[in-house]
Amino acid sequence: MKSISRVAFAAALMAGAAGIAVSPPAIAQKKQDEQKAPALKLSKEVQVAAGAAQKALAAKDYATAATQLTTAQGVVKSDDDRYIVAALQLQLEAQKIQEARAANQQVSDQGLKAPLETLIANPKTPAVDVAKYNFQLGVMAANAKDNVGAINYFQRAQQLGYSDPNLPLQMVKLKMDAGDVAGGTAELEKAIDAQVAAGQKPSEDLYKYAIAQTNKKRMGPQTANWIKKWVVAYPTKQNWRDGIVTYGLTQQSAVTLDKGQKVDLYRLMRSAKALADQYDYEIYAQWAYDLGLPHEAKAVIEEGRAAGKLPAGSAADLLRVANQAIASEGSLAPVEAKAKAGANGRIALNTGDAYMGMGNHAKAVELYRVALQKGGVDADVVNTHMGIALANSGDKAAAKAAFAEVKAAPRTDIASFWTLLLDNPPSA
Repeated sequence: MKSISRVAFAAALMAGAAGIAVSPPAIAQKKQDEQKAPALKLSKEVQVAAGAAQKALAAKDYATAATQLTTAQGVVKSDDDRYIVAALQLQLEAQKIQEARAANQQVSDQGLKAPLETLIANPKTPAVDVAKYNFQLGVMAANAKDNVGAINYFQRAQQLGYSDPNLPLQMVKLKMDAGDVAGGTAELEKAIDAQVAAGQKPSEDLYKYAIAQTNKKRMGPQTANWIKKWVVAYPTKQNWRDGIVTYGLTQQSAVTLDKGQKVDLYRLMRSAKALADQYDYEIYAQWAYDLGLPHEAKAVIEEGRAAGKLPAGSAADLLRVANQAIASEGSLAPVEAKAKAGANGRIALNTGDAYMGMGNHAKAVELYRVALQKGGVDADVVNTHMGIALANSGDKAAAKAAFAEVKAAPRTDIASFWTLLLDNPPSA
């Protein structure tokens, strides 16, 4: 038996169409040393047939090459024999595909599958090539809409160290298309983290894709987390508004909120200067009024008009009844005294909300602390509102501390969004 160097495969094969460069059956030792690859020892019968197949491939005589490889396949005796036969079969199929595509002919790549699988299973195939061949089979499976098969091949390629800039995102899409949204978003998070670690800025579309896919599957906590990642990476006013609306202000929201929780989100948009249009201002003002906060309703309407978002005559009835309620309400001083003397913190909480609606944040914080001290109230609501008042007063550290005291969902998310806003105010 004579020696033959390992087969060198063109990297372009990874596109599924290019030819494969195969070393000749008999080669000088110097060339072997240059390639730094162990030699293959072929049986005489396989060496003869493989040499004839290689010459036929060089001449593009594919019929003869196929015949010679069939002969070689019938007389293989070792892993070395099987390796060279599979390598030449792979080259044969790859050349045929390449020529067909060059001629704009429809062609299937499935002929590559058998030799690729044979090479993967052969212990003589270098590990780096095993990784590449798994990737190639993954591409073929994906093209055939076999998402599960493609995922398995790509995972093997990754485990073997194969690196391709598109592979992580291919894995994301495959898992998403296969219905594994949790797995897909986990892959996407890894891809984004890798881009950030490499000093790159991930595309905004990646975040939007994750938000849409998780929300479609009603994965509320995951959607909320992706919205947070998005507004941190791209903190524009429009993104803050869209993220907040997607989280809790539409029929297809990530979570279902009550009116009070929704008003806290509108307060968030107001602080971010992200209230966008007539609807935003009017619904916010109406809901604030519904919660017994006429001062806040009036302030929102007047801000909307000043910003040109509310036409002069819009929300006129709401403004009228808000002014009437404010006149009837009078001074909060007597209510404040009653709150401080109360058996529980409910009056203090309501009075604090009224002061916050008036823009008197210092008084609001004072009453919220009374409410917490007396108890009998939802501490998460109180801490959320105290954090909002502190944030709007400019005390970021104290606001973050209050938000950190919120313990239960969905208010934990609301508090988290407020904390993110403090650190990531809209850039435009």
